[in-house]
Amino acid sequence: MRTRWFITLVMALLLTSCTGDGDSGDDGTVTLRFQSLAWQEESVEANQELVKEWNATHPDVKVEYVQGSWDSVHDQLLTSFEGGEAPDIIHDASDDLADFAYGGYLADLTDLLPARLTSDIPQRSWDTTTFGDGVYGVPFLQEPRVLIANATWLKESGVRIPTPDDPWTWPEFRQITDRLSGDGKHGVAWPLKEPVSATLNLSLSAGGQLFHRGSDGKVTIRFEEGDAVVPRTIHDQANTDRSASPTTLGSGGSDTLPGFFAGKYAMVPLGFSYRQQIVQQAPKGFDWQVLPAPAGAEGLSQGVSPQTLSVAEDSPHKKEAVEFVDFLLQPKNMVRLALGDWMLPTGTEALKDPALRTGRNDWATGTALAAHLRSAPAQSVRGYPEWKDKVATPAFQEYYSGAIGLDELRERLEKDGNLVLARYQR
Repeated sequence: MRTRWFITLVMALLLTSCTGDGDSGDDGTVTLRFQSLAWQEESVEANQELVKEWNATHPDVKVEYVQGSWDSVHDQLLTSFEGGEAPDIIHDASDDLADFAYGGYLADLTDLLPARLTSDIPQRSWDTTTFGDGVYGVPFLQEPRVLIANATWLKESGVRIPTPDDPWTWPEFRQITDRLSGDGKHGVAWPLKEPVSATLNLSLSAGGQLFHRGSDGKVTIRFEEGDAVVPRTIHDQANTDRSASPTTLGSGGSDTLPGFFAGKYAMVPLGFSYRQQIVQQAPKGFDWQVLPAPAGAEGLSQGVSPQTLSVAEDSPHKKEAVEFVDFLLQPKNMVRLALGDWMLPTGTEALKDPALRTGRNDWATGTALAAHLRSAPAQSVRGYPEWKDKVATPAFQEYYSGAIGLDELRERLEKDGNLVLARYQR
Protein backbone atom coordinates (compact mmCIF):
# COMPACT_ATOMS: atom_id res chain seq x y z
CA MET A 1 0.00 0.00 0.00
CA ARG A 2 2.78 2.41 0.96
CA THR A 3 4.62 1.62 -2.30
CA ARG A 4 1.49 2.15 -4.38
CA TRP A 5 0.82 5.47 -2.62
CA PHE A 6 4.40 6.61 -3.33
CA ILE A 7 4.12 5.73 -7.02
CA THR A 8 0.82 7.62 -7.27
CA LEU A 9 2.40 10.68 -5.65
CA VAL A 10 5.39 10.60 -8.01
CA MET A 11 3.13 10.32 -11.07
CA ALA A 12 1.04 13.26 -9.88
CA LEU A 13 4.15 15.37 -9.42
CA LEU A 14 5.42 14.43 -12.88
CA LEU A 15 2.10 15.36 -14.50
CA THR A 16 2.12 18.68 -12.66
CA SER A 17 5.64 19.47 -13.87
CA CYS A 18 4.76 18.58 -17.47
CA THR A 19 1.69 20.79 -17.60
CA GLY A 20 3.30 23.66 -15.76
CA ASP A 21 5.95 24.38 -18.42
CA GLY A 22 4.99 28.00 -19.04
CA ASP A 23 3.01 27.40 -22.26
CA SER A 24 -0.16 28.64 -20.56
CA GLY A 25 -0.58 30.77 -17.48
CA ASP A 26 -3.09 30.22 -14.70
CA ASP A 27 -5.27 32.89 -16.30
CA GLY A 28 -5.33 31.07 -19.64
CA THR A 29 -2.69 33.24 -21.26
CA VAL A 30 -0.73 31.42 -23.96
CA THR A 31 3.04 32.03 -24.04
CA LEU A 32 4.96 31.52 -27.28
CA ARG A 33 8.74 31.52 -27.57
CA PHE A 34 10.05 33.19 -30.74
CA GLN A 35 13.70 32.49 -31.50
CA SER A 36 15.09 35.17 -33.80
CA LEU A 37 18.43 35.08 -35.59
CA ALA A 38 18.46 38.83 -36.24
CA TRP A 39 21.94 40.13 -35.47
CA GLN A 40 22.34 43.56 -36.98
CA GLU A 41 21.34 46.34 -34.60
CA GLU A 42 18.58 47.67 -36.86
CA SER A 43 17.21 44.18 -37.43
CA VAL A 44 17.18 43.21 -33.75
CA GLU A 45 15.44 46.48 -32.94
CA ALA A 46 12.78 45.90 -35.62
CA ASN A 47 12.05 42.37 -34.40
CA GLN A 48 11.85 43.37 -30.75
CA GLU A 49 9.58 46.33 -31.52
CA LEU A 50 7.20 44.08 -33.45
CA VAL A 51 7.07 41.62 -30.55
CA LYS A 52 6.20 44.50 -28.21
CA GLU A 53 3.48 45.70 -30.57
CA TRP A 54 1.99 42.20 -30.72
CA ASN A 55 2.02 41.82 -26.95
CA ALA A 56 0.38 45.21 -26.49
CA THR A 57 -2.58 44.21 -28.66
CA HIS A 58 -2.85 40.48 -27.85
CA PRO A 59 -3.14 40.11 -24.07
CA ASP A 60 -4.16 36.45 -24.32
CA VAL A 61 -1.11 35.38 -26.38
CA LYS A 62 2.23 36.57 -25.09
CA VAL A 63 5.35 36.23 -27.23
CA GLU A 64 8.77 35.95 -25.62
CA TYR A 65 11.71 37.09 -27.77
CA VAL A 66 14.66 34.66 -27.66
CA GLN A 67 17.95 35.64 -29.28
CA GLY A 68 19.60 32.93 -31.39
CA SER A 69 22.73 32.88 -33.55
CA TRP A 70 23.33 31.95 -37.18
CA ASP A 71 26.70 30.46 -36.20
CA SER A 72 25.19 27.57 -34.26
CA VAL A 73 21.54 27.43 -35.24
CA HIS A 74 21.45 23.96 -36.83
CA ASP A 75 23.09 22.12 -33.94
CA GLN A 76 21.23 24.21 -31.37
CA LEU A 77 17.87 23.46 -32.99
CA LEU A 78 18.64 19.76 -33.33
CA THR A 79 19.48 19.58 -29.63
CA SER A 80 16.34 21.48 -28.67
CA PHE A 81 14.14 19.28 -30.89
CA GLU A 82 15.51 16.07 -29.47
CA GLY A 83 15.27 17.41 -25.93
CA GLY A 84 11.69 18.63 -26.33
CA GLU A 85 12.72 22.24 -25.69
CA ALA A 86 12.30 23.76 -29.15
CA PRO A 87 10.93 27.32 -29.41
CA ASP A 88 7.40 27.59 -30.81
CA ILE A 89 8.39 29.93 -33.65
CA ILE A 90 11.72 29.29 -35.34
CA HIS A 91 13.75 31.70 -37.47
CA ASP A 92 16.09 29.86 -39.85
CA ALA A 93 17.00 29.63 -43.55
CA SER A 94 15.23 27.44 -46.07
CA ASP A 95 18.34 25.43 -46.96
CA ASP A 96 18.51 24.27 -43.33
CA LEU A 97 14.95 22.94 -43.16
CA ALA A 98 14.98 19.72 -45.20
CA ASP A 99 16.27 17.33 -42.55
CA PHE A 100 14.14 18.97 -39.84
CA ALA A 101 11.04 18.73 -42.06
CA TYR A 102 11.61 15.12 -43.09
CA GLY A 103 12.57 14.28 -39.51
CA GLY A 104 9.18 15.36 -38.20
CA TYR A 105 10.46 18.27 -36.11
CA LEU A 106 8.59 21.03 -37.96
CA ALA A 107 4.84 21.48 -38.32
CA ASP A 108 3.25 21.24 -41.75
CA LEU A 109 1.72 24.69 -42.21
CA THR A 110 -0.36 23.86 -45.28
CA ASP A 111 -3.73 24.03 -43.51
CA LEU A 112 -2.70 26.69 -40.98
CA LEU A 113 -1.54 29.55 -43.19
CA PRO A 114 -4.00 32.37 -43.93
CA ALA A 115 -4.96 32.97 -47.56
CA ARG A 116 -3.56 36.50 -47.40
CA LEU A 117 -0.08 35.23 -46.70
CA THR A 118 -0.10 32.36 -49.19
CA SER A 119 -1.26 34.64 -52.01
CA ASP A 120 1.09 37.51 -51.16
CA ILE A 121 4.25 35.39 -51.34
CA PRO A 122 4.94 33.97 -54.85
CA GLN A 123 4.98 30.23 -55.46
CA ARG A 124 8.66 30.38 -56.43
CA SER A 125 9.36 31.40 -52.82
CA TRP A 126 7.05 28.77 -51.33
CA ASP A 127 8.99 26.19 -53.35
CA THR A 128 11.97 26.85 -51.06
CA THR A 129 10.07 25.62 -47.99
CA THR A 130 8.03 22.82 -49.56
CA PHE A 131 9.25 19.30 -48.84
CA GLY A 132 7.20 16.42 -50.15
CA ASP A 133 3.56 17.42 -49.82
CA GLY A 134 4.04 19.82 -46.90
CA VAL A 135 5.04 23.43 -46.29
CA TYR A 136 7.41 23.73 -43.35
CA GLY A 137 8.28 27.40 -43.22
CA VAL A 138 7.26 30.84 -44.39
CA PRO A 139 9.97 32.45 -46.59
CA PHE A 140 10.10 36.15 -45.77
CA LEU A 141 13.52 37.70 -46.49
CA GLN A 142 15.80 37.03 -49.46
CA GLU A 143 18.81 38.55 -51.14
CA PRO A 144 20.30 38.20 -54.61
CA ARG A 145 24.02 37.98 -55.16
CA VAL A 146 25.15 41.14 -56.88
CA LEU A 147 28.35 42.84 -57.99
CA ILE A 148 29.43 45.69 -55.74
CA ALA A 149 31.56 47.90 -57.98
CA ASN A 150 33.96 50.84 -57.66
CA ALA A 151 31.85 53.28 -59.67
CA THR A 152 34.72 55.69 -60.34
CA TRP A 153 36.98 52.92 -61.63
CA LEU A 154 34.31 51.56 -63.98
CA LYS A 155 33.40 55.01 -65.28
CA GLU A 156 37.01 55.95 -66.01
CA SER A 157 37.64 52.61 -67.77
CA GLY A 158 34.85 53.24 -70.26
CA VAL A 159 33.35 49.75 -69.92
CA ARG A 160 29.65 49.25 -70.51
CA ILE A 161 27.75 49.47 -67.25
CA PRO A 162 25.20 46.64 -66.94
CA THR A 163 21.64 47.03 -65.71
CA PRO A 164 18.94 44.50 -64.78
CA ASP A 165 17.44 45.08 -68.23
CA ASP A 166 20.78 44.71 -70.02
CA PRO A 167 23.22 42.69 -67.87
CA TRP A 168 26.64 41.38 -68.79
CA THR A 169 26.87 37.81 -70.04
CA TRP A 170 29.33 35.50 -68.31
CA PRO A 171 31.83 35.70 -71.22
CA GLU A 172 31.48 39.50 -71.26
CA PHE A 173 32.04 39.62 -67.50
CA ARG A 174 35.29 37.70 -67.92
CA GLN A 175 36.44 40.04 -70.71
CA ILE A 176 35.66 43.12 -68.64
CA THR A 177 37.45 41.91 -65.51
CA ASP A 178 40.47 41.17 -67.71
CA ARG A 179 40.30 44.68 -69.15
CA LEU A 180 40.11 46.24 -65.68
CA SER A 181 43.15 44.34 -64.39
CA GLY A 182 46.83 45.26 -64.39
CA ASP A 183 49.56 46.94 -62.36
CA GLY A 184 48.82 44.73 -59.36
CA LYS A 185 45.11 45.44 -59.46
CA HIS A 186 42.33 42.99 -60.23
CA GLY A 187 38.99 43.34 -61.97
CA VAL A 188 37.25 41.12 -59.40
CA ALA A 189 37.78 39.58 -55.97
CA TRP A 190 35.79 36.39 -55.41
CA PRO A 191 35.29 35.70 -51.67
CA LEU A 192 34.84 31.93 -51.79
CA LYS A 193 35.55 30.68 -48.31
CA GLU A 194 32.15 28.97 -48.66
CA PRO A 195 32.18 28.25 -52.42
CA VAL A 196 29.30 25.82 -52.84
CA SER A 197 26.13 27.87 -52.43
CA ALA A 198 27.59 30.83 -54.35
CA THR A 199 28.57 28.61 -57.27
CA LEU A 200 25.35 26.58 -57.43
CA ASN A 201 23.02 29.55 -57.01
CA LEU A 202 24.73 31.64 -59.69
CA SER A 203 24.83 28.61 -62.00
CA LEU A 204 21.06 28.69 -62.39
CA SER A 205 21.56 31.65 -64.75
CA ALA A 206 23.53 29.39 -67.08
CA GLY A 207 21.06 26.52 -66.86
CA GLY A 208 22.98 24.61 -64.20
CA GLN A 209 20.95 22.41 -61.89
CA LEU A 210 23.41 19.70 -60.70
CA PHE A 211 20.79 17.83 -58.63
CA HIS A 212 18.29 15.82 -60.67
CA ARG A 213 15.29 14.08 -59.14
CA GLY A 214 14.04 10.95 -60.89
CA SER A 215 10.51 9.56 -61.16
CA ASP A 216 11.25 7.45 -58.08
CA GLY A 217 11.93 10.61 -56.08
CA LYS A 218 15.63 9.88 -55.70
CA VAL A 219 18.22 12.57 -56.44
CA THR A 220 21.40 12.06 -58.47
CA ILE A 221 24.19 14.51 -59.22
CA ARG A 222 25.07 15.24 -62.84
CA PHE A 223 27.61 17.96 -63.60
CA GLU A 224 26.55 19.14 -67.06
CA GLU A 225 27.60 21.99 -69.35
CA GLY A 226 25.34 24.52 -67.66
CA ASP A 227 26.88 23.63 -64.31
CA ALA A 228 30.38 24.32 -65.65
CA VAL A 229 29.88 27.91 -66.89
CA VAL A 230 30.25 29.74 -63.57
CA PRO A 231 33.04 27.62 -62.03
CA ARG A 232 34.98 27.72 -65.32
CA THR A 233 34.66 31.52 -65.41
CA ILE A 234 35.95 31.89 -61.86
CA HIS A 235 38.76 29.39 -62.45
CA ASP A 236 39.91 31.12 -65.62
CA GLN A 237 39.75 34.57 -64.06
CA ALA A 238 41.95 33.39 -61.19
CA ASN A 239 44.35 31.08 -63.04
CA THR A 240 44.46 32.12 -66.71
CA ASP A 241 43.64 35.82 -66.94
CA ARG A 242 44.83 36.69 -63.43
CA SER A 243 41.91 39.12 -63.35
CA ALA A 244 40.61 37.66 -60.08
CA SER A 245 42.63 38.14 -56.92
CA PRO A 246 44.04 34.75 -55.88
CA THR A 247 44.36 35.85 -52.24
CA THR A 248 40.62 36.30 -51.68
CA LEU A 249 39.48 32.86 -52.87
CA GLY A 250 39.63 31.58 -49.30
CA SER A 251 38.14 34.72 -47.76
CA GLY A 252 34.74 35.65 -46.48
CA GLY A 253 32.80 38.56 -47.95
CA SER A 254 33.72 41.06 -45.24
CA ASP A 255 37.40 40.23 -45.64
CA THR A 256 37.42 41.68 -49.16
CA LEU A 257 36.09 45.12 -48.22
CA PRO A 258 39.37 46.74 -47.04
CA GLY A 259 41.04 45.83 -50.36
CA PHE A 260 37.98 46.99 -52.27
CA PHE A 261 38.04 50.37 -50.53
CA ALA A 262 41.80 50.61 -51.12
CA GLY A 263 41.34 50.24 -54.89
CA LYS A 264 42.80 46.76 -55.25
CA TYR A 265 39.67 45.27 -56.86
CA ALA A 266 37.15 46.86 -59.18
CA MET A 267 34.28 44.56 -58.15
CA VAL A 268 33.32 42.08 -55.45
CA PRO A 269 30.42 39.59 -55.85
CA LEU A 270 28.48 39.78 -52.57
CA GLY A 271 25.04 39.33 -51.10
CA PHE A 272 22.78 42.37 -51.43
CA SER A 273 22.81 42.98 -47.66
CA TYR A 274 26.54 43.78 -47.68
CA ARG A 275 25.55 47.29 -48.72
CA GLN A 276 25.06 48.09 -45.06
CA GLN A 277 28.69 47.29 -44.24
CA ILE A 278 29.81 49.33 -47.22
CA VAL A 279 27.77 52.34 -46.11
CA GLN A 280 29.22 52.05 -42.62
CA GLN A 281 32.84 51.36 -43.57
CA ALA A 282 33.57 53.03 -46.92
CA PRO A 283 35.99 55.98 -46.82
CA LYS A 284 34.48 59.40 -47.30
CA GLY A 285 33.98 60.11 -50.99
CA PHE A 286 34.23 56.47 -52.07
CA ASP A 287 31.74 56.01 -54.93
CA TRP A 288 30.25 52.55 -55.29
CA GLN A 289 27.28 51.00 -57.05
CA VAL A 290 25.33 47.76 -57.27
CA LEU A 291 25.34 45.83 -60.54
CA PRO A 292 23.37 42.68 -61.40
CA ALA A 293 25.26 39.40 -61.51
CA PRO A 294 26.03 38.21 -65.06
CA ALA A 295 23.31 36.48 -67.07
CA GLY A 296 23.41 33.21 -68.98
CA ALA A 297 21.06 31.03 -71.00
CA GLU A 298 18.42 31.41 -68.27
CA GLY A 299 18.83 35.16 -67.99
CA LEU A 300 19.26 36.55 -64.48
CA SER A 301 17.84 33.47 -62.76
CA GLN A 302 19.54 32.88 -59.48
CA GLY A 303 19.15 30.40 -56.65
CA VAL A 304 18.25 31.72 -53.23
CA SER A 305 17.64 30.32 -49.76
CA PRO A 306 15.32 32.79 -48.02
CA GLN A 307 15.15 33.36 -44.31
CA THR A 308 12.16 31.52 -42.91
CA LEU A 309 9.77 31.30 -39.98
CA SER A 310 8.66 27.80 -38.96
CA VAL A 311 6.59 26.31 -36.16
CA ALA A 312 7.81 23.41 -34.05
CA GLU A 313 5.79 20.21 -34.43
CA ASP A 314 5.81 19.83 -30.63
CA SER A 315 4.31 23.28 -30.04
CA PRO A 316 0.89 22.94 -28.37
CA HIS A 317 -0.14 26.31 -29.80
CA LYS A 318 0.43 26.03 -33.55
CA LYS A 319 -2.62 28.14 -34.44
CA GLU A 320 -1.50 31.03 -32.23
CA ALA A 321 2.09 30.71 -33.52
CA VAL A 322 0.91 31.05 -37.13
CA GLU A 323 -1.22 34.06 -36.17
CA PHE A 324 1.90 35.75 -34.81
CA VAL A 325 3.83 34.89 -37.98
CA ASP A 326 1.00 36.41 -40.03
CA PHE A 327 1.21 39.58 -37.92
CA LEU A 328 4.98 39.72 -38.24
CA LEU A 329 4.72 39.45 -42.03
CA GLN A 330 2.00 42.00 -42.72
CA PRO A 331 3.31 44.07 -45.68
CA LYS A 332 4.27 47.12 -43.60
CA ASN A 333 6.00 44.90 -41.04
CA MET A 334 7.80 42.89 -43.72
CA VAL A 335 9.19 46.17 -45.07
CA ARG A 336 10.48 47.05 -41.60
CA LEU A 337 12.21 43.68 -41.33
CA ALA A 338 13.69 44.01 -44.82
CA LEU A 339 15.04 47.49 -44.14
CA GLY A 340 16.51 46.32 -40.84
CA ASP A 341 18.40 43.49 -42.57
CA TRP A 342 19.11 45.38 -45.83
CA MET A 343 17.46 42.50 -47.68
CA LEU A 344 14.41 42.08 -49.90
CA PRO A 345 11.00 40.90 -48.70
CA THR A 346 9.38 37.98 -50.46
CA GLY A 347 5.91 39.55 -50.28
CA THR A 348 4.67 41.21 -53.46
CA GLU A 349 2.90 44.01 -51.57
CA ALA A 350 5.98 44.80 -49.48
CA LEU A 351 8.15 44.91 -52.61
CA LYS A 352 6.00 47.75 -53.91
CA ASP A 353 6.93 50.00 -51.01
CA PRO A 354 8.74 53.19 -52.16
CA ALA A 355 11.40 52.71 -49.48
CA LEU A 356 12.57 49.60 -51.38
CA ARG A 357 12.48 51.23 -54.82
CA THR A 358 14.66 54.22 -54.17
CA GLY A 359 17.96 54.83 -55.91
CA ARG A 360 19.56 55.55 -52.53
CA ASN A 361 22.02 52.79 -51.71
CA ASP A 362 20.80 51.06 -54.89
CA TRP A 363 17.70 49.52 -53.33
CA ALA A 364 15.96 49.73 -56.70
CA THR A 365 18.60 47.57 -58.42
CA GLY A 366 18.06 44.76 -55.93
CA THR A 367 14.28 45.04 -56.09
CA ALA A 368 14.44 44.68 -59.87
CA LEU A 369 16.14 41.30 -59.39
CA ALA A 370 13.54 39.87 -57.01
CA ALA A 371 11.43 38.30 -59.77
CA HIS A 372 14.46 36.30 -60.99
CA LEU A 373 15.13 34.54 -57.67
CA ARG A 374 14.42 30.81 -57.61
CA SER A 375 14.69 27.96 -55.16
CA ALA A 376 18.34 27.04 -54.63
CA PRO A 377 19.28 23.80 -56.46
CA ALA A 378 20.05 21.89 -53.26
CA GLN A 379 16.98 23.12 -51.39
CA SER A 380 15.18 19.81 -50.86
CA VAL A 381 18.14 17.42 -51.16
CA ARG A 382 18.62 15.24 -48.11
CA GLY A 383 22.28 14.76 -47.33
CA TYR A 384 23.24 18.08 -48.90
CA PRO A 385 25.05 19.40 -45.77
CA GLU A 386 27.33 16.33 -45.68
CA TRP A 387 27.91 16.46 -49.45
CA LYS A 388 28.73 20.16 -49.23
CA ASP A 389 31.16 19.82 -46.33
CA LYS A 390 32.91 16.56 -47.24
CA VAL A 391 32.82 16.55 -51.04
CA ALA A 392 31.88 19.80 -52.75
CA THR A 393 33.69 22.41 -50.63
CA PRO A 394 37.16 20.84 -50.89
CA ALA A 395 36.61 19.98 -54.58
CA PHE A 396 35.61 23.52 -55.55
CA GLN A 397 38.40 25.03 -53.45
CA GLU A 398 41.00 22.87 -55.19
CA TYR A 399 39.54 23.64 -58.61
CA TYR A 400 39.48 27.39 -58.06
CA SER A 401 43.05 27.35 -56.80
CA GLY A 402 44.16 25.48 -59.94
CA ALA A 403 45.11 22.30 -58.09
CA ILE A 404 42.70 20.12 -60.10
CA GLY A 405 41.03 20.40 -63.50
CA LEU A 406 37.39 20.50 -64.54
CA ASP A 407 37.21 16.76 -65.29
CA GLU A 408 38.41 15.85 -61.80
CA LEU A 409 36.00 18.36 -60.29
CA ARG A 410 33.16 16.72 -62.21
CA GLU A 411 34.19 13.22 -61.16
CA ARG A 412 34.44 14.10 -57.48
CA LEU A 413 31.13 15.95 -57.38
CA GLU A 414 29.33 13.11 -59.15
CA LYS A 415 31.05 9.93 -57.97
CA ASP A 416 31.77 10.85 -54.36
CA GLY A 417 28.65 12.99 -54.11
CA ASN A 418 26.23 10.28 -55.25
CA LEU A 419 27.72 7.89 -52.71
CA VAL A 420 26.89 10.39 -49.96
CA LEU A 421 23.34 11.07 -51.19
CA ALA A 422 22.62 7.35 -51.57
CA ARG A 423 22.90 6.88 -47.81
CA TYR A 424 20.03 9.31 -47.29
CA GLN A 425 17.75 7.83 -49.94
CA ARG A 426 17.55 4.16 -49.03
